[in-house]
Amino acid sequence: MTETVFSRIIAGEIPCAKVYEDEHSFAFMDAGQVNPGHVLVVAKRPAETILDLTEDEAAALFRTAHKVARAVQAAFEPAGLTILQANRPAGWQTVPHVHLHVLPRHEGDGVGLEWPRKGPPLDTLKELAARIQVK
Repeated sequence: MTETVFSRIIAGEIPCAKVYEDEHSFAFMDAGQVNPGHVLVVAKRPAETILDLTEDEAAALFRTAHKVARAVQAAFEPAGLTILQANRPAGWQTVPHVHLHVLPRHEGDGVGLEWPRKGPPLDTLKELAARIQVK
């Protein structure tokens, strides 16, 4: 994997407002601050997507997101929280280094997510489920 802005932040080459760090993850304030308290939780090991992490690394990343979400809730008391993890450009990923957004939310904050529901019949859902082999 090539160097990313996140790997440079983790290495201390780019300054950041660090929130938390452990063996597997690094959390810091998003420079874009969609809402006050917007934190990025980043895997320390360079990996482009969640699919490139081991199960243990993915679990560690989400454990940190959970800790950060609780801390953000306590500090900012938002009406809600959005935890967003995107993979590849078609999935809205803009930095090719696996990360999660912990985003405090408020009514009318202008943040949107288009989710066009298709509503297939149950038989189609069962056919789709049969294609997925979880191991």
